Amino acid sequence: MRLTVENHLPADFLSATLRADVLKGLTASPKWLPPKWFYDERGSELFEQITRLPEYYPTRAERSILVERAAEIALVSGATALVELGAGSAEKTRLLLDTGTFTRYVPVDVSESALRQAAAGLLADYPGLAVHAVVADFQQHLDRLPQNGRHLIAFLGGTIGNLVPAERAVFLRSLREALQPGEALLLGTDLVKNPDVLVPAYDDAAGVTAEFNKNVLHVVDRELKADFDPDAFAHVAVWDAEAEWIEMRLRSLRDQWVRVERLDLEVHFARGEQMRTEVSAKFRREGVATELAAAGFELTRWWTDRDNQFGLSLSVAR
Repeated sequence: MRLTVENHLPADFLSATLRADVLKGLTASPKWLPPKWFYDERGSELFEQITRLPEYYPTRAERSILVERAAEIALVSGATALVELGAGSAEKTRLLLDTGTFTRYVPVDVSESALRQAAAGLLADYPGLAVHAVVADFQQHLDRLPQNGRHLIAFLGGTIGNLVPAERAVFLRSLREALQPGEALLLGTDLVKNPDVLVPAYDDAAGVTAEFNKNVLHVVDRELKADFDPDAFAHVAVWDAEAEWIEMRLRSLRDQWVRVERLDLEVHFARGEQMRTEVSAKFRREGVATELAAAGFELTRWWTDRDNQFGLSLSVAR
């Protein structure tokens, strides 16, 4: 069969993970919620809108590198199997598949429906391609990846920036353990730049990112029977120069209590209190190389777009 689907998630995995994350985050000081819960159907639609906004450069910059370098990436990697973490719609993946080098595509995502939908389009457009979809959480289940062929793991979009340094170290080590020596990692990293460019990318004039940020409250309301009022919170995006990351937050506009029925939890928000919803770290080449080396990779290729806004690196497992 040209399509194989493996589901490694228990039936209640997403709901149980959401409950655990929300309980931990809302009882922490300061409060936080993880960014992965932005992405229900509405959140995914909003993010697609964000990628087309004039202020949001990362998607365009990364795509421009792939347009220019896909053939080189495929050749240098020597891979026959392309593994993509957080595959989603697999739009940028097509630039790599167009090289004709890869005979197998292994998309990894928590949404089986999204994987099947993307696979249907790819199988129609690439007659010689086999798709082995893996329904899994890439932070927990990298040991479940199929081992056939020589692998190139692609982790694109700057998503690694959503992990703080300690989380990145654990994640990169797990990536190394999933690969054989000589296999490769293609990693997308947004680069440190002027805050006048960075902040508007996360706080656009049209307010799309603000709506996207507040969508996490809609998710918690719906899934956990909470009574968050998204209109009682304001979107905030700030540049932390010391940590070199953007933080997205939600600021309470009034003194309020929120009840989360399925957690039997009541949470107080003071007027002006801020809850972190995303960290988006920005990188420098030397820092990327150092983190990769600590995890057992050797950075062998480094590409940027013409404006030096985004970095794409190819590293080999030692």
